[in-house]
Amino acid sequence: MCGIAGILDLRSQSKCDLDLLKKMSDIITHRGPDSDGQWISSNKIMGMSFRRLSIIDLSENGTQPMTSPDGRYTISFNGEIYNHQEIRRELESEFTYRGNSDTETILYGFQKYGKDIFQKMHGMWGIAIWDNLEKKLLLCRDRVGIKPLYYYHKDGLLVYGSEIKSILTHPDIKTELNLNELPNYLNYGMSSKNESLFGNIQKLESAHFMEISSTEIRKQRYWHPFDKYDSSQYNQKDVQNKVMDLLRDSVKSRMMSDVPFGVFLSGGIDSSLNVALMAELMDRPIDSFTVGFKELEKFNELEYARKISKKFHTNHHEVLIDEKDSFSILSDLAWHEDEPNSDPVCIPLYFLSKLTKESGTTVIQVGEGSDEQFVGYKWMLQGYKFFNSLWSLYNPIPKVLKKGIYALSKPIMKSFVPSLAIEYMRRSSNNEPFYWSGVSVFSQYDQESLLSDKKILGKPAEYALSIYKEIEALSPNADYLQKVLYLELKQRLAELLLMRVDKITMAHSLESRVPFLDHRLLEFTTSLNEKQRMPDTSISKFILKKSVKDILPHDVIYRKKMGFAAPVDNWFRGPWEKFAEDRLFHSSFAKLGLLDNDYLKSMLKAHQNEKSKLGSKIYSLVNLTLWYDRFF
Repeated sequence: MCGIAGILDLRSQSKCDLDLLKKMSDIITHRGPDSDGQWISSNKIMGMSFRRLSIIDLSENGTQPMTSPDGRYTISFNGEIYNHQEIRRELESEFTYRGNSDTETILYGFQKYGKDIFQKMHGMWGIAIWDNLEKKLLLCRDRVGIKPLYYYHKDGLLVYGSEIKSILTHPDIKTELNLNELPNYLNYGMSSKNESLFGNIQKLESAHFMEISSTEIRKQRYWHPFDKYDSSQYNQKDVQNKVMDLLRDSVKSRMMSDVPFGVFLSGGIDSSLNVALMAELMDRPIDSFTVGFKELEKFNELEYARKISKKFHTNHHEVLIDEKDSFSILSDLAWHEDEPNSDPVCIPLYFLSKLTKESGTTVIQVGEGSDEQFVGYKWMLQGYKFFNSLWSLYNPIPKVLKKGIYALSKPIMKSFVPSLAIEYMRRSSNNEPFYWSGVSVFSQYDQESLLSDKKILGKPAEYALSIYKEIEALSPNADYLQKVLYLELKQRLAELLLMRVDKITMAHSLESRVPFLDHRLLEFTTSLNEKQRMPDTSISKFILKKSVKDILPHDVIYRKKMGFAAPVDNWFRGPWEKFAEDRLFHSSFAKLGLLDNDYLKSMLKAHQNEKSKLGSKIYSLVNLTLWYDRFF
């Protein structure tokens, strides 16, 4: 796990030099405190910068940037390839290895297989490879988007990096607000899969590579999860067995490490299963880590984490935090996130990562990706039922009639119907998709009152429609839950949840690994039809719960889901109330006049009067203002 950055400067006066590359790596030292490296091509148009967090092959042989013996290819790579030894065995007859790193295997694999090497790799990555013969740069991001990769491309200059702050180090890149992405942030809690909230700084989408030369820039998808299995041949027991076989293999492969590793343990089914499957493979206690809240016991899952720790004999660590601890890191969070991330879970995750690193652990297993595949969220289950009942009855009504119903009922419903219900009516009246990925923070209905600039309204709907078009092209017969899984993979998982994990763990030089998001497991779960995935709609995560009944305690499997959370509802009604008001009305971002003050005042009042729980909405806006202050 590392951090990469680089410059391809095809202008007549290239500014690619070693001093600038060093600055680009120094600003992300947290991603790789063990060493750094810079490389520049002989013609001075291409340069790479690298920060190293030593995980595999701790010797100098794993140092990057790394150049092939013939001098043609140079690589810098952020991530882990879990099957690199298997690929290495295919290559050793043709290539002489200098060390044991997975970087060297990617380099030789690219020499032999070209871009087909990405199909062979199991893992997570952001990769840059320079071809000195063809004078061409290739960038690639892993299948699921576990690792970030951003880039700026304009007027012959391309600058890329694992974090945006490296890109902004370049003197020719101005810090600008991408106003068109603001509605996506407000709705999805994060910018979209291609763009960022910085003007002219984009993301390389998951499961894509990009080639850049003096004549063209070309993007291409190299993977999608559809149609890899024929699920009709599996009965329910077969499905459960296959899921467990794939999970066991995934956990085993992610225990590859030359440094100490452990697991985040909340006491829920996902993290507990990580512990159980790791325990099967270890002859020493697992190091487990849990975070809780000092004064708000109802938000704690410590009891269940301790129960799992006792059952599997882990070496357990805990940290307790309160609103004062959390308040002290808010500005630093905005810096490490690169872009505002509306999920307040970043707060406890920060302290959990800090505890883990300070214990001497460098690699951690996390549970992201399970809820999306197995329908674990309450709102997912409710949405599935609503889609097959009221939506299926209302949506076929002619559009003109629906628009009339919406226009007449909207003023009446506004005072006593939840805004999300009104939003569903709005979507249907405009023939928009029902499901947009996750629960909207500020739906378009909310944004009609929140945003002062009405010209940018509608972006989230356009974005959702674009992903549905992808699904139609990739798998025309996909059912509702298959579409939901793909939407989650492309947006909420890749751009919010996984970026939350990457940025906050790497802030503490900690590598996180995600067993539930092994691409082979995703290919299998995506193939399941609705009946296989949800044979009983009264039980969330049906497949997983039935699969682990002989592994985990019954009360851990079937207890009410709490979710990893932060008590921002309480904090914004108490100690953070004045702070929120100051940020929303007097910060540098507030002075831009993009948000309607009357709406903000009514939102804060409704929250303080306990008419609504709006802490997450307030947090998303406060975090936006903190981000703006740190970068602009």
